[in-house]
Amino acid sequence: ICGTFNLLESIREYLIKFPIKKSNFKLIHISTDEVFGSLEKDDYFNELSSYKPNSPYSASKASSDHLVRAWHKTFGIPSIITNCSNNFGPWQYPEKLIPLTITQACNIQPINVYGNGDNIRDWIYVFDHISALVRVANKGVIGKTYCIGSNNTMSNNIIVKKICKILDVLKPIDKPYSSLIKYVPDRLGHDFRYALDNSYIKKSLGWKSVFSFEESL
Repeated sequence: ICGTFNLLESIREYLIKFPIKKSNFKLIHISTDEVFGSLEKDDYFNELSSYKPNSPYSASKASSDHLVRAWHKTFGIPSIITNCSNNFGPWQYPEKLIPLTITQACNIQPINVYGNGDNIRDWIYVFDHISALVRVANKGVIGKTYCIGSNNTMSNNIIVKKICKILDVLKPIDKPYSSLIKYVPDRLGHDFRYALDNSYIKKSLGWKSVFSFEESL
């Protein structure tokens, strides 16, 4: 929240000092689907979904979105908001589900899965997310919001078991890696399901994901 506020104020002061820069300036504020809360089965979030964050963490992200929107409306800061689904790919921070699962498995440690593992997320390969951001930067409309997703909704159980099967082939041990799976108490405020409808960015900017989930994993 504080970081976004300081960034917006720095931009506002910069554009007051150099107003000619405003014609070629865009702030792309990269947000998340978490700000919309949790979904029932078969529902999807889109650009008109209400904000209903369920944890302090997601509430802070929602707050930063609201600041960006307010600075755009009040001070004319040229900004665009993107809400993306769960990313995965090379060099991801190791606390995240996929790299953490790989690290725990390769070290023959328990593979910790929250709750019963049925929480569902929409997964996008990081290079698809980057291509969407480049498209938004080049062709996006100031003041608009774009939902970026890949239509790859899967439970944590499915993801972890896919990783285990890959490691069974690439780095076999004396037992299936799936035997290392351990269910641990769920996170507080842990949303059950996220999924994004990406039809607006497809239609308005001509973007679509191109990376296969299976090959990317």
